[in-house]
Amino acid sequence: MPFVDIRLAGQATREQKAAIVADVTRSLVERLGKPAAAVQVVISEISTENYGAGGQLIADRDAPHSREDANVADTPQ
Repeated sequence: MPFVDIRLAGQATREQKAAIVADVTRSLVERLGKPAAAVQVVISEISTENYGAGGQLIADRDAPHSREDANVADTPQ
């Protein structure tokens, strides 16, 4: 029985999750020849405040830059 564990940083809509489950199930049926009823898919949504990479919370990466940073980014090179 295939078991697929998908972890998402952030959230997806119910419709998006249903489509992911359908797509993954279809792929395993096609690729492994498993019956659809045997495919188990779990989607875990992880808050970006509870996940980090490169020494920084993902939530902080997505935070708006300070006004000073924005001015530097908008300055022509």
